[in-house]
Amino acid sequence: MPDASPSPDRSDREAAVALLTSIESGDAGAFDRLWPVLYDELRRMARRQRAGETGNPTIHTTDLVHEAYLRLADDPRVTERGRAYFMGAAARAMRRVLIDSARRRGADKRGGGLAHVTLGDDVAAVDAYASELVDLDRALADLETESPRLARVVECRFFGGMSVEETAESLDISPRTVKSDWALARAWLFNALGPDAERGL
Repeated sequence: MPDASPSPDRSDREAAVALLTSIESGDAGAFDRLWPVLYDELRRMARRQRAGETGNPTIHTTDLVHEAYLRLADDPRVTERGRAYFMGAAARAMRRVLIDSARRRGADKRGGGLAHVTLGDDVAAVDAYASELVDLDRALADLETESPRLARVVECRFFGGMSVEETAESLDISPRTVKSDWALARAWLFNALGPDAERGL
């Protein structure tokens, strides 16, 4: 990942820490105010990462989410619980970064073959023909209407590149429940997206 990158505005860092403190104090609305701050930072970081790559660009979600934490909220006032909230918000923001990128690529480069999206743990591939990723987002929106928690697990695991343990802490559920939800969500998405999705496992 290229090193040269402007630091986040001090106001962004202070806002992220303040919002995490508010969340821990019981302000549920602070979570929804946090992820737009993260979206802007993650979008800048993703653009920088893609600029340093050749061939099919990839966005390493784990690296970006963790780097965003270090850049925005690496503060002694942020507790482990606050870090978990941050990671959950970052996963949601990362979903938007990836989908927005995929839609731009799809609009810019119509036709040709389709990229294959792997429902793996660490890397989300986004190439010039990223319609499968957009399809995944649409299916995930449908899943969210049936089970918001399953959708959050997919966001954390796929879009945020988070581990089972990080996902459990972020969503305040057990690692065992994360594993079960992840399996259920993947099965649901395979059914919604068809056999092409299963090839990526």
